[in-house]
Amino acid sequence: MDVKTGDMSGCPFHADGGMRSLLGRTNRDWWPEATQLDILTQEGRSANPYGEDFDYAEAFNTIDYTALKADLTALMTDSKSWWPADYGHYGPFFIRMAWHAAGTYRTGDGRGGAGSGQQRFAPLNSWPDNGNLDKARRLLWPIKQKYGKAISWADLFILAGNVAIESMGGPVFGFGGGRADVYEPESVYWGTEEEWVNEGSATRIRPDDGASLENPLAAIQMGLIYVNPEGPGGNPDPLESARDMRETFARMAMNDEETVALTAGGHAFGKAHGAQPADTFAGAPESEDLHQQGFGWLIDEDEIAKGHITTSGIEGSWSNNPISWSHDYFRLLFKYEYELVKSPAGALQWTPINPDPEDLAPDARDPNVKVPTIMTTADMALKMDPDYRKISERFLEHPEQLDDAFARAWFKLCHRDMGSKVRYLGPEVPEEDLIWQDPVPAGSAPSEAEVARFKDAILGSGLSVSELVKAAWASASTYRNSDHRGGANGARVTQAPQKDWAANDPEELSKVLGVIEQHRGDLSMADAIVLAGTAAVEKAARDAGHDVEVPFLGGRGDCTDEHTDSESFEPLEPFADGFRNYLKTKANVRTEEMLVDKAHLLGLSIPELTVLVGGMRALGANSGNTAHGVFTDRVGTLTPDFFVNLLDMSTKWTPVDGSGDEEYVGTDRETGAEKYRATRADLIFGSNSQLRAQAEVYAEAGNEGKFVYDFISAWDKVMNADRFDVTYSKYHT
Repeated sequence: MDVKTGDMSGCPFHADGGMRSLLGRTNRDWWPEATQLDILTQEGRSANPYGEDFDYAEAFNTIDYTALKADLTALMTDSKSWWPADYGHYGPFFIRMAWHAAGTYRTGDGRGGAGSGQQRFAPLNSWPDNGNLDKARRLLWPIKQKYGKAISWADLFILAGNVAIESMGGPVFGFGGGRADVYEPESVYWGTEEEWVNEGSATRIRPDDGASLENPLAAIQMGLIYVNPEGPGGNPDPLESARDMRETFARMAMNDEETVALTAGGHAFGKAHGAQPADTFAGAPESEDLHQQGFGWLIDEDEIAKGHITTSGIEGSWSNNPISWSHDYFRLLFKYEYELVKSPAGALQWTPINPDPEDLAPDARDPNVKVPTIMTTADMALKMDPDYRKISERFLEHPEQLDDAFARAWFKLCHRDMGSKVRYLGPEVPEEDLIWQDPVPAGSAPSEAEVARFKDAILGSGLSVSELVKAAWASASTYRNSDHRGGANGARVTQAPQKDWAANDPEELSKVLGVIEQHRGDLSMADAIVLAGTAAVEKAARDAGHDVEVPFLGGRGDCTDEHTDSESFEPLEPFADGFRNYLKTKANVRTEEMLVDKAHLLGLSIPELTVLVGGMRALGANSGNTAHGVFTDRVGTLTPDFFVNLLDMSTKWTPVDGSGDEEYVGTDRETGAEKYRATRADLIFGSNSQLRAQAEVYAEAGNEGKFVYDFISAWDKVMNADRFDVTYSKYHT
């Protein structure tokens, strides 16, 4: 949704084209003959060879960081015959590798980014925009092999990019490690197109026919990291390219200045490759023969030796000093007029008219040969778009500002998906707190006496179990394990925009927060909100006959406006939250799929998803306090009534006319009397065979205690999902 206009056309789940899956095109669609290993990760079997107990932070902290950086620096100029270094330096190659590892991040759902080393797996390892990065990763293998589990691939990708910049004299703001590898492709919605960018897929923004960029996507075409360098859909219009750049970079958390700085700084180094038509090369790595051992694209050694390399199809360097940090990019961009030409591969690019000899670049293989520099249509946008031009001219006049802006934007690009700075590891973590890191002031854990006092006070305040549970859920359930944003720490639910989100029932929430404020005493507001919900769950369990103590981990801090970039939290607003039976409007993705998506972002398993929904219904925690799915006459008591009554064959379910199959009425099979109302997020637990199997467990006689225990465990996990400020490995393995 456009947060300024309220337009739903770009919302994650609301777009033209009919009902679709949240997965879009999958690896099996693109490469049906690739060996599938899914069967081996069924039934909860992990693909992680280190196991669930492996502590990556502990392993990282054993590394000889200085030696690792020295080895990376040495690698930069150790050119290999099987993939020679352009200009004798691999630095630009590794910058591109790091950029493309991090650049898939998007704010819409927090997915993508460099956080788990996904560039090793399909589809990213075979995206057209990642052409020939298979070689960059192989160049790094000896270093990865040497340092082993102490450095993840995910961290190594980014550190190699940093070292590359440093080795060529460029500015670096810092580095934070802590990205733990995964060992299988992650399920991410990359789009529904059936063609890659180089096969004719249309640009996703087409004003003439009303097409807009669908959330949560950020790239302009299938298989791109950002925009098509030739222009939208290959149209070399710099102003239309500027439109695409502004949209896609904004969806990757970058403003105009950061966009200009990243483009100029990145293009200070290296070259683009378009030596000959791409159709003369092999396929992407995922489609190649066994004997190629994971290599794709250019694999002919004779062609490689000749420098006949094609990646983007554009040929040439942006700077006359392509392996040294300089400010020549803007100098050349504004010094010359440019003409549109075609590269040897047939791609559209721009070259300066009548360049001076000193402004020619060296050939990538023979420094004695001089060639013209180039610009892409996206580069020309920095000169032609009025807003970009102002920034570009300022950087031209004040190059020290570009140095600082690029260093900071690069750091943000590479760390945006890591969450709070407390997750960063290593000796080069910057001391400065940055607003996009969502800083939270340190809190202090309350005493047991203070916890007990507050629990008694809040339960005696007149607020209901449902109200307290809803407030705690509204605070904690914003967490996304994709980019580790959101969560209860900081109490941002008390601030705009979260306090006003429709899903949170703002009027009721304001009342509840006011009462909590009155009674919290020395507790932080963040702790008090969670503890109030915890006390309510404890009471609901006792009322169901289970004398339990719900865990509580205190020590959260409270944020103020100065700690919060309010606009950046807009993408966290739930369009749908099946745990609260909330749906903003009818979507083109099934409501139950959005429930699963929400569970995935919260890091929940199938049993945890199931028990939380059943418990939340029993506790009366629906948004708007609707009765949908509240299959009990003991609302506010922690019972498995949701499952028992959902699976009761005495109820017949029928869609409600005019609801678009979003609302259902349950009637008594014998009398026809209405018994319940439900949504798709309720009935899926009886319809889907896997979820029904889970529901049956909680509906079985004798499992009432298990239901309470499992709910408390899952609840506790959500409440503490963002507690990276403490060692709480139960939630972070």
